[in-house]
Amino acid sequence: MSNVSRRKVLAGAGAASAVALGLAACGDSSSEGSGGVPNSTQGPDVSKNKDGAMDKYGVGDQFKATKPLKFSIMILSNAAYPYNANWLFFTELTKRTNVTFDATVVPGSDYNQKRSVMISGGNAPLIIPKTYRPDDEQYIASGAILPVSDYASLMPNFSDKIKKWKLEPDIDSMRQDDGKYYLLPGLHESVWKDYSLAVRTDILQKLNLTVPKTWDDLLNVLRAMKTIIPAGGYPMSDRFSVPPQPAGANNLLSILGEAYGTHAGYQWQATTFKNGKFVYTGAMDEYKQMLQYLNTMISEKLLDPESFTQTDDKARQKFSTGMSYVMSCNAQTIQNDNKQDIAKIPGATVVKIPVPIGPIGAAMTGSRLENGVMISAKAKDSPNLVAMLQFVDWLWYSDTGQMFAKWGIEGTTYTGNINDGSFKLMPEIKFAGLNPTGTKNIQVEYGFYNGVFAYGGSTKLLNSQFAPEEVAFQEEMNKRKVLPVDPPHPLSADEREQVTLWDAGLKDTVAQNTVKFALGQRPLSEWDAYVSELKAKNMDQEVDLTNKSYDRYKKAHG
Repeated sequence: MSNVSRRKVLAGAGAASAVALGLAACGDSSSEGSGGVPNSTQGPDVSKNKDGAMDKYGVGDQFKATKPLKFSIMILSNAAYPYNANWLFFTELTKRTNVTFDATVVPGSDYNQKRSVMISGGNAPLIIPKTYRPDDEQYIASGAILPVSDYASLMPNFSDKIKKWKLEPDIDSMRQDDGKYYLLPGLHESVWKDYSLAVRTDILQKLNLTVPKTWDDLLNVLRAMKTIIPAGGYPMSDRFSVPPQPAGANNLLSILGEAYGTHAGYQWQATTFKNGKFVYTGAMDEYKQMLQYLNTMISEKLLDPESFTQTDDKARQKFSTGMSYVMSCNAQTIQNDNKQDIAKIPGATVVKIPVPIGPIGAAMTGSRLENGVMISAKAKDSPNLVAMLQFVDWLWYSDTGQMFAKWGIEGTTYTGNINDGSFKLMPEIKFAGLNPTGTKNIQVEYGFYNGVFAYGGSTKLLNSQFAPEEVAFQEEMNKRKVLPVDPPHPLSADEREQVTLWDAGLKDTVAQNTVKFALGQRPLSEWDAYVSELKAKNMDQEVDLTNKSYDRYKKAHG
């Protein structure tokens, strides 16, 4: 899945629950037996589920089933690289692991809905990847998905990375009221900031300006750009807003909200932890200050008011014709879209700037967890359960499996080593900004770097996908302080049902008014009236329940 699609799905998932429990993680504190297999005194009894499993399987071992196995799996087909059963990825995977797939292939636009229908109907595949928090929560009460924390000791690479990268706080944020978690997330060594702003640097040079370092700097840059923008244009015209997401979700709101110390856009969550307790995000003073900034951009005609509703293609068309100079981007779109879009403008240059700094200073929030894999509860009765978990552990969490899923086969699609800096794609292979003159796309032609399988990993593995300028961006962002994730506050099934009912009206009110305040369709002098509207829709009750769940978990688990 492309980064664009990834964030859109995440935005929808994050807003679907009244309380986003941070972004997930995992771990199991139980001790392990030989090869990562639990001792007989810990976890569920899997003595009858070892058909095809390796007797000894540990960190760094190549998993290979002791007999040919076929696992049912749900696979998202990305429009940018549609599913192909004949990809080299699949044939080589079978050669290495003795595993083939019985795949249920679903277009990205239908994935979440199809997943829900299949799980609810009891006919979901055993392996269900590409699931974002908190989408897993809707399947817990019915018992449709496996409490994977019970089986974590069967997954040595997964457990090792949690311990080595000190991911336990992120893991705890996933746990439900029963102390368990139900999703195996992708694990990153470091917080990864992908989204920022693309800025026309030739325009900066023309105006004798430098790259803006703060959001106040950006206002001044946009004001200067406004003096030379063609009639009908705006210095900034943004993308990543369609289809409309709850709470006006898009990238601009996301990175701006973070700079103000709140959650908005892609990072929207109903409650935010502040001064030792949870408060309602859409009523925070910081949220209001963020909207005041956006309103300034709109009122001074620095930001195109269509930024909250236009398609990506429309935004790109304005950028490509010089009717805007600034827009949102990520590591892939700066290479695949922005640079290509301005190629016909003489002398035009563009860079992805470090995310501007706001009131919270040179800091950033973020989880080191990614979308993850659910396992159908039916798997607990499969004779191949242990082999399947060993396979998932190798492909999604081992260094070798991650390298294979992302870059393929040494000598065929790449050469060298990411650890010593000698890694490079073969001359004919291209990906985003790497080898742009290559003739074969590693995703389209071979099936590697497929978002269903390739996510998470070490910082060196992450940086291997980037052009030098993106590596420089990452290094700059990594200098910033990482703020802690919100503490665990899991709801019971009944509480979650109640909060979901409350949140339906609340998030709609926030979504509508976020855009209205930003566009000036509703004056910010009516902020108190807006907060009263939230209170009338059970805002206080939702916050109280969230804080009760936080206190309960803290008392029970420390």
